Amino acid sequence: MTVEILSKPAPVASVDRDWWRGAVIYQIYPRSFADSNGDGVGDLPGVTAHLDYVASLGVDAIWLSPFFTSPMRDFGYDVSDYQDVDPIFGTLADFDRLVEKAHALGLKVIIDQVFSHTSDEHAWFKESRRDRTNPKADWYVWADAKPDGSPPSNWQSVFGGPSWTWDARRRQYYLHNFLSAQPDLNVHNPQVQDALVATSRFWLERGVDGFRFDAINFAMHDQALTDNPPILSGEGKRNRPFDFQHHFHNQSHADIPAFLSRLRALGEAAGGRFMVAEVGGEQAESEMKLYTHGDDRLHSAYGFLYLYADTLSGELFRQGAAMWPGGAGEGWPSWTFSNHDAPRAVSRWAQGRDLKAFADMCLLLLVCLRGNVFIYQGEELGLPQAEVPYERLQDPEAIANWPETLGRDGARTPLPWTATGVQAGFSAVEPWLPIDPVHIELAVDRQERDPASTLNLTRRVVALRKQLPGLKAGAMAFVEAPAPLMAFTRGEGDDQVLCAFNLGFETVDWAPPPGWRILESVNLEDAGRVPPTGGLIAVKT
Repeated sequence: MTVEILSKPAPVASVDRDWWRGAVIYQIYPRSFADSNGDGVGDLPGVTAHLDYVASLGVDAIWLSPFFTSPMRDFGYDVSDYQDVDPIFGTLADFDRLVEKAHALGLKVIIDQVFSHTSDEHAWFKESRRDRTNPKADWYVWADAKPDGSPPSNWQSVFGGPSWTWDARRRQYYLHNFLSAQPDLNVHNPQVQDALVATSRFWLERGVDGFRFDAINFAMHDQALTDNPPILSGEGKRNRPFDFQHHFHNQSHADIPAFLSRLRALGEAAGGRFMVAEVGGEQAESEMKLYTHGDDRLHSAYGFLYLYADTLSGELFRQGAAMWPGGAGEGWPSWTFSNHDAPRAVSRWAQGRDLKAFADMCLLLLVCLRGNVFIYQGEELGLPQAEVPYERLQDPEAIANWPETLGRDGARTPLPWTATGVQAGFSAVEPWLPIDPVHIELAVDRQERDPASTLNLTRRVVALRKQLPGLKAGAMAFVEAPAPLMAFTRGEGDDQVLCAFNLGFETVDWAPPPGWRILESVNLEDAGRVPPTGGLIAVKT
């Protein structure tokens, strides 16, 4: 075999502090996981009641999307109290019970920290906007209007329109990279940093095992408020004014890594808690590397390489592997194909191929990648993107850009637990988003009984990743194979594993070379042939 080395082996990890290296982490979107009190919205007791199911997948940890006090303009990513649970999700006591049960089941608990912005209903912002001299006057990003009354810079918000909103109390504009109801914190201010560090300490003391830092590259801005340059190439679809600019000045400030080092030090003092960054945008590759470099920044980072990809190709995965070659001081990657912010991968990538077969291949492929693996709730069931009619949309981005984008609602619909139960076993009443009839056919109870289900495949391949050291944390090297077959090895020596996947639409004549034995496969029928959506893991004989 011709081998192209793209990464080095991971260093030997300690059992305790480095549990996360190569871990499989299950993302739970609490609003849509399980409703315990019959109000149509999932909650923390609903999560706790189903943790045995999550543990049965064999995953190492759960990541909980925000459950903090919030007016829910952006469904929890607009926090009005960092240190409490929104009543719609339960109480702090409910959270404590969730952590206790998760730990009893051997599951680590990771939670979101949304540190680039708050809700406009947060007490900090209410005080900050009161006048220009109050103690929190400089806790948010305020700026005077230009002489003609227009905003201080040309910066555009992710959700459409200028990222500045006028406030009559202060007679100034405030910055919001997202909704106008999500004012940006001035994380340049040491007092703000202290308050955010205190927030993380609060949750560490309640027993969480790590944090995902949401949109962390938006945490600091260019204080000179320099205009962003336009994108002149005209390439790509532009649905929002945000898409017309290079975002060099409203985000990605050079001081962000120093703040991340403060957070890492906090986690280390608490016994080495895991920290992962979400980093999007055109500079994501360099920023992910910057935010995880060395031993004093975050452990890992993930971007949107796969989340926003419209098609699946070998070149895409070569690009992903090349981003993290394993150099000195390099951090550790994390990967996800689906989450609450992107249309489900099965719908984006199948392109007419059988959805069940495609979902199975995607799961096998995901657990074969070098790095941590995030599985989004429902991915273990092979759920496609749900159909949500316009009148039921909740996502402000989807509503604003209808019908040009799929939006996020179709990836956030309730998890189907029982095929014949009321509201698919999610709730006793109509849920906050409708359940797609296609999802009901893929309900947990039906898949539990089917040995060939995507659910049971998930359990097998997650267990396989734990059993094979090369698959969990080994090096990755691509192997010469006839297109559209993609083949690569993980690990070295006796621990080496061979992985192959047909990402195309035609059958490829290929088989593992002599000396290899297929250990797990999906959608294979004939020896020596790999059909579309076919995939395999082989070990040395």
